[in-house]
Amino acid sequence: MTDQQVTAARGLDVNRYMGRWYEIACFPSLFQPKTGTNTRATYTLNPDGTIKVLNETFTDGKRGFIQGTAYKVDESGDEAKLKVKFYVPPFLPIFPITGDYWVLHLGDDYQYAVVGQPSRKYLWILSRTPIMEDEVYNELLEKAKEQGYDVSKLKKTPQSETAPPEEEVPDDKGIWWLKSLFGK
Repeated sequence: MTDQQVTAARGLDVNRYMGRWYEIACFPSLFQPKTGTNTRATYTLNPDGTIKVLNETFTDGKRGFIQGTAYKVDESGDEAKLKVKFYVPPFLPIFPITGDYWVLHLGDDYQYAVVGQPSRKYLWILSRTPIMEDEVYNELLEKAKEQGYDVSKLKKTPQSETAPPEEEVPDDKGIWWLKSLFGK
């Protein structure tokens, strides 16, 4: 582990960041199914300036999702530091869980990003397309290493050449979240 502090990118254009992002790789975590595929996040700017977050993954062909809200830590600052809030368990939203969501590196064209947080417990490699070229992926690994991340912990997320179809967000009460705690 390094003593170096994690630093967020600067000059994030929130409007350009909105839309669909595909998870190319991540550090495994308790809140994501171990066998999830085609994992993606969709960000939509709300009228009040907050961001609607829709995280989706597919396990055994079935779609699971959780919704949350994100917001800039410092509205007047130019650092790409956000907080994201989800309620758990999703099927009985009582406890708010808030986490750091820092964009550490962002492609000039907003086609890929490295997202993490100060403790280095979580790391995501994201892309606007489900498949990322190895050259770009390796470049992003180097960016994460520069921030002190142990990239050997990254697990590539299986993605299909063609993304699963768009679906309405059904009210399944977040049962997938409970299943993910048991490794499903």
